Amino acid sequence: MSLVSTSWLENNLNKVKIFDSSWHMPATKRDGYKEYTKEHISNAIFFDLDQNSDQSTDLPHMLVKKDLWEKIISSMGISNDDRIIIYDNSDVISSCRLWYNLIYYGHSPKIVHVLDGGLKKWKSENRKLTSLPTKNINSQYIAKEIKSLVKNKNEINENILKNKFKLVDARSEERFYGRIKEPRAGLRSGSIPKSLCLPYKHLISQDNTFKNKNDILNIFKQILGEDMSTNVIFSCGSGITASVLALAYSLINNKYMPIIYDGSWAEYGKI
Repeated sequence: MSLVSTSWLENNLNKVKIFDSSWHMPATKRDGYKEYTKEHISNAIFFDLDQNSDQSTDLPHMLVKKDLWEKIISSMGISNDDRIIIYDNSDVISSCRLWYNLIYYGHSPKIVHVLDGGLKKWKSENRKLTSLPTKNINSQYIAKEIKSLVKNKNEINENILKNKFKLVDARSEERFYGRIKEPRAGLRSGSIPKSLCLPYKHLISQDNTFKNKNDILNIFKQILGEDMSTNVIFSCGSGITASVLALAYSLINNKYMPIIYDGSWAEYGKI
């Protein structure tokens, strides 16, 4: 149950902790936090994917050290046994990245969910919003990294030679095949050798909900063949939409734990 519906959330608003993790591609000139201050789901806490990442590297959205993650999540009043619902107001379904982060740092996948359709669907159904700030009481969150859920560049290079896992890229075909310039400065066009292309938008409906499980299964089979194992790794431009693929894959393989190449093309494609 990686996803919850808007009706489910509306009926359980006071039983869960809610995150707004809206993040937008720089070219859109949109500010997730400013939009959050104007309107958000009641009691939602804003999670800044840029600020709450490793600031010691020039790579975007990299995972932070465990002790810093504990401080971040504790400052937001989250406990280890809280059921968490994450939503976004973004075309890149950025809520999935926070879903991945929480699982990586040990929060049970059984109690971390993404709001299917996000704020777009919530608003289209005229459900209540607020501009009131959410008050947090500090907690003492204890993280436990599951380091097997992240891959680094050395492991990606080794896999090119040894084919230990399948690497699936969530970027568009135009970017994957190098037909257009990368939106991030300092990167060459193209893709990681032997990786596969599955644009994340293929899995998302017009209302920002995920497609049904049968459609998702068929889409993955077109890319992976009949081998729907757990030995699949996802990448993208900066680790955001890779997490969309990971969540989608978890919907059709309940044994799958999300594994991301954290550096993604922002690292591998450096000129």
